[in-house]
Amino acid sequence: MIEPFRVMKILGEAKALQAQEKEIIHMEIGEPDFPSLNCVHEAAYAASQKGLTHYTPTLGLPELRQKLADFYHSFYRADVSADNIMLTPGSSSALQLILTALLNPGDKVMMADPTYPCNRQFVNLLQGRLLSIPVSEQSRYQLNTSLLEKHWQSGIKAVMVATPANPTGTVIEQNELHRMAHFLAERNAWLVVDEIYQGLVYDRPAESILAHKDLPENVIVINSFSKFFGMTGWRLGWCVAPDSLMPILDRLGQNLYLAAPTPAQYGALRVLEEDALAELESRRQIFESRRNLLYQALQQNGMAPKLMPEGAFYLYWDIAEFATDSERFCADLLSQEGVALTPGIDFSPIAGQHHIRLAYTTDNEKLLEAVERLGHFIAR
Repeated sequence: MIEPFRVMKILGEAKALQAQEKEIIHMEIGEPDFPSLNCVHEAAYAASQKGLTHYTPTLGLPELRQKLADFYHSFYRADVSADNIMLTPGSSSALQLILTALLNPGDKVMMADPTYPCNRQFVNLLQGRLLSIPVSEQSRYQLNTSLLEKHWQSGIKAVMVATPANPTGTVIEQNELHRMAHFLAERNAWLVVDEIYQGLVYDRPAESILAHKDLPENVIVINSFSKFFGMTGWRLGWCVAPDSLMPILDRLGQNLYLAAPTPAQYGALRVLEEDALAELESRRQIFESRRNLLYQALQQNGMAPKLMPEGAFYLYWDIAEFATDSERFCADLLSQEGVALTPGIDFSPIAGQHHIRLAYTTDNEKLLEAVERLGHFIAR
């Protein structure tokens, strides 16, 4: 059974309360609060004025695929061929395509618990078998080679990781990712790496596993124009896959959606220019300052998460000393205090009942107000 994405339910309830003129602080949805850059709007409009609104090739605009290859070289110091890049309608479509290409019914997929909930649903949809490995702050809520060794079993086709991760904001160090890739290559399994938050990292450089020179041919990378690039509603993502998978992904895309949205692809061409990237860097710095402010405020009020995240725009908070039902906690907090957060049960069937995700996708004043309201709620 495909389970609901609970954050969307919280968002709908929060907007319904707003319609009743209740002041809501939105910290539930994983979406930057900034609009997409004006240069993106202008580029998409200019393309439409020229009549560039027809289907593109299924793999995407050739010039955008090359632009992304150049971006990998300049931003990540990674040598990636445009031939190995495929544009998709959001990174979720890339995940769906890749798992469809890799899995037969009964194949096993290992991932951390907690994880992005749609990953589990895609595996279920394809009749794969899910191996959710409980992780905690001891491993920074991430899988590593030791955990792969400990939980390894026959029939595993792929391991899925995200760095930085949703909902925790933690990263896997590049040397560890490299070890994991080789461990899996020796066992004829794939490593699927979600890098959609990789541009949004703090106190460290942005990195990609694709920068490793001796990377085995079992690594697939997912990325998106939604998070760092701020183009959520444009629905554009991409994947980087080995030569052997590209014809299969192309055929799947032809049948499932024909091509990614054309206006979005022209907008993405523009957002990869140097001046646009500089503006996005300014936004990254704002997210970093919000992270620091929110973590410090929670800490001062005795509500600090166990780990400071290294990326994305989330804090993952263990509320076990305050509550044991995260869904009820979030529902009551929303109705009583007007603060919208996401219950951990969305991300973790194992330990999600006592975890909450806070998204710092709103301004500093609202973040501090949210902490104050949280304090009032817990005190009651």
